[in-house]
Amino acid sequence: MIDLNQLTEFDIKQRLVKTQLENPEDGFISAFLPDAPRPAAVLVPLLRAPVDEAGTIGWHILLTRRSDQLAEHSGQVAFPGGRSDIEDVSPEATALREAQEEIGLNPREVRILGCLDSLLTITNYRVTPVVSVISWPFNVQLAGVEVDRIFTIPLTWLAEPSHYEISQRVIPPPYSLHFGNESHPIIFFQPYNGEILWGVSAEITMRLLKAINR
Repeated sequence: MIDLNQLTEFDIKQRLVKTQLENPEDGFISAFLPDAPRPAAVLVPLLRAPVDEAGTIGWHILLTRRSDQLAEHSGQVAFPGGRSDIEDVSPEATALREAQEEIGLNPREVRILGCLDSLLTITNYRVTPVVSVISWPFNVQLAGVEVDRIFTIPLTWLAEPSHYEISQRVIPPPYSLHFGNESHPIIFFQPYNGEILWGVSAEITMRLLKAINR
């Protein structure tokens, strides 16, 4: 097992280039969705900060908690991101634009390392995770109608097997209109800093860990 905190940006970038991940959920979800998925992207921001009380510096990921006022995924922990606009020339452009709109992250303070395989969501989006390194700290400006807060979690904490579990979950309404009583596996992390990482964002996190922790 490698020491995640000792990985360099170059190491992470090389692992993202080489990795080829399977996506078993696509077959399950795509069989039930009535329309072609809408393109979307999220920024997966990595940053260097203390990971323990001794002040050891290591890698964190930055996450947001979505506003309770949103129609989709309200109140959930998520990466900055959203639906692609027609003006967006790439998933990277979508992720950078959304991160700037949601949390005030200047694109000039972002170094993109690569992308993980895209994945389908039950809300019928095909999401491309764009992995990056960001300057930290930065001048956070939350979009109050979309984001309630940001926080970070150390990669070493996320990689600890006792900190997550995989459960079967029945698709909730209104999405169960298409899925019926079908259930599917879903990842739940233990609470961290008062927040619970689960669902699509947890799946993206696990794919990132699988890609770089080898």
